[in-house]
Amino acid sequence: MSKESGIGKGLVLGFITGSVIGSAMALLFAPKSGRELREDIKNKSNDLLDEADSYIENAREKATQIVSEGIKKTEKMLADAKLKVDNFIDESERVITEAKEKGVEYVEAGKEIIEKESDKLKSAIKAGVETYKSEKTEE
Repeated sequence: MSKESGIGKGLVLGFITGSVIGSAMALLFAPKSGRELREDIKNKSNDLLDEADSYIENAREKATQIVSEGIKKTEKMLADAKLKVDNFIDESERVITEAKEKGVEYVEAGKEIIEKESDKLKSAIKAGVETYKSEKTEE
C-alpha cells in the first residue's frame, strides 16, 4: 500500500514539476510583451496553486480514509480478542468446576475407604485385646 502511495506521490510531483518547467519555458520563449508575460505568469501561478490545493485535499481525504479503516480494523481485532478471552475464561471456569467436583468425589471416596479400614483396624485391635485378655486369664 505504501509502495502505491509512493508511486502516486512521485507521479503527481513529477506532473506538477513538469507543468511548472513547461509553463516557464513556454512563457520565456513566447513573443509577448512584459505586461502579457506577467499576466500569464500570474495565471499559471494561480493554476498551479489550485492544483496543489487539489492535491493536498486528495491527500487529506486518503489519509482520513486510511485512518478510518485502521480504526475499524482495530475495533474488529479488539472485538475478536475480547470474544476469545471470554471463551477462554468460560472454558477455564468449566475446567475448574469439573476439577472441584472430581476433588470432592475423590475426598468422599477416600473418607469411605478410611472409615472401612479404620473399622477393620478397630475390629482387629479389639480382637487382639480380647485374645490377650483371654490368654492372660488362662495363665
